[in-house]
Amino acid sequence: MKDIGIVSKFTFMEMIRRKSFIVSTIIIMLLIIIGFNVPNIINMVSKESNISESSKILISDQENVFEGKLDALDTKELGYSLKIKDSSFAQIKKEIESSKIAAGIIIEKEDNEITFRYVVNDTMAMMPQDLEKELESLYTNLQIEKLELNSDEIKMLTPTFNTKVEQTATIKGNILVITLLSIVLFYAIYFCAYQVSSSITTEKTSKIMETLVTSTSPRNIVLGKTIGIGLGGLMQMLILVLTAILSAKLFLNSEMLKMVLTSTQVSPLNIFLIIVFFILGYYLFALIYALCGSTVSKPEDIQAANMPVAIITIAGFYLSELIISTPVGPLTTFATLCPFSSPFAMPSRIMMGLATGKEVLISLIILIVAIFLVAHIAIKIYSNAILNYGSRMTIKDLIKMYKAK
Repeated sequence: MKDIGIVSKFTFMEMIRRKSFIVSTIIIMLLIIIGFNVPNIINMVSKESNISESSKILISDQENVFEGKLDALDTKELGYSLKIKDSSFAQIKKEIESSKIAAGIIIEKEDNEITFRYVVNDTMAMMPQDLEKELESLYTNLQIEKLELNSDEIKMLTPTFNTKVEQTATIKGNILVITLLSIVLFYAIYFCAYQVSSSITTEKTSKIMETLVTSTSPRNIVLGKTIGIGLGGLMQMLILVLTAILSAKLFLNSEMLKMVLTSTQVSPLNIFLIIVFFILGYYLFALIYALCGSTVSKPEDIQAANMPVAIITIAGFYLSELIISTPVGPLTTFATLCPFSSPFAMPSRIMMGLATGKEVLISLIILIVAIFLVAHIAIKIYSNAILNYGSRMTIKDLIKMYKAK
C-alpha cells in the first residue's frame, strides 16, 4: 500500500503540473462561464434586434388583397412598428438603402395563391414568422366574415391543433441537465483514463519505467498510476463543478435557476451514486488504457494503440444517450448493465428518477466484477510488456504474455 501511495502521489503531482492540464482547466472554466451567460447574451441580442426592427417594416398592398384591413395589424403586439403604404419594389429598395426602413413586404395575389415578397438587403434574412402568421390569420378572418358565419361555425372552421407526446415512463429530471451530466461524465472518464496510457508510454520512452520497476512491483505501478491520475481528474472536475455553481448563482436568473433545480433529481444519494459510477467507470477504462500504454514504446504509437478503446468508450457514451429518447426498452436495459456504457447511462437514469435500487445494485456489481477481471488481465500483461522496447505488440503477443507465468 505504501508503494501504491508513493506512485499515486508522484503521478498526481506530475499531472497537475502539466501545462496541458492547467490550460485545459482554464479553457473549460471560461467555456462554463460563457455557457451560463448564453441566456443573458440571447436576451441582449434579442433586445437589440427588436430595437433595430422597430419602426422599420413597410407593407405594400397595391392589389388591395387585404381590402384595406392591414391597419388591424397595428394592434398586434408583434414587436414591429408597421408602415402601411402602397409602394413599388423600387421605392421600397430606395427606402431600405437610405435606412428609413429595415425591410418591406409586397403582397401579391394570382388566382388563389397569395405571395409575400420580403424585400431586404441581407439575402440570408427570413420573413418574421409571427408577422407572416398574423397576415395569414388576418386574411382568413377577412374571408370568413364575408361568409357571415356565427362564432360557433367559425370555431369549427378554424380549430386549434395541438400535438403532445407522452411516454409511458414518467421522466422527472430536466432533460437538458441530464444530457449535460452525461457529456461531463464522458469527458471526465475518457480524457482522464486516456492520460494513463500517455503517462506510461512517456515514462517508457524516458527510461523512468526501468527505475520504477526495480523499486516496486508492476502491480503497484498500475494501481498507483490509475489512482494518481484519477485524483487529478477528480480535482479538475471539482474545480469545474464549483465554477459552474458560482456561474449559475452569478449569471443565471434566480427564477430560471430555481426552475432547473426543482426539475432536477438532486439529492445526496443521487450525487453519491453519480460519483461512485464516475470513479468505477474511470478505473475500468484507466486499466484498459494502462494495458494499451504498455504495448507501445513510442509516443506517436499511442493514438493507434488507444483507438479500439476509444471506439468502445464513444460507443458506450452514445448508447447511454439513447436512454433520454427511449427510457424504457431492452436496449436501455443493456446500456445500464453493460460495464462500458453503465458509467454514463446509469447516472442519467438515476437523474430521470427511473432507476430502481435493484437496477443500480446489479449495475454496480457487474461494473465492479468487470474492473477486477480487467485489472487481473491488465496487470499480468503489463508486467510482461512494460519493458518491451521493440515494435508494437499484436493481440497474439498479448495472449502469449497473459498465458505466460
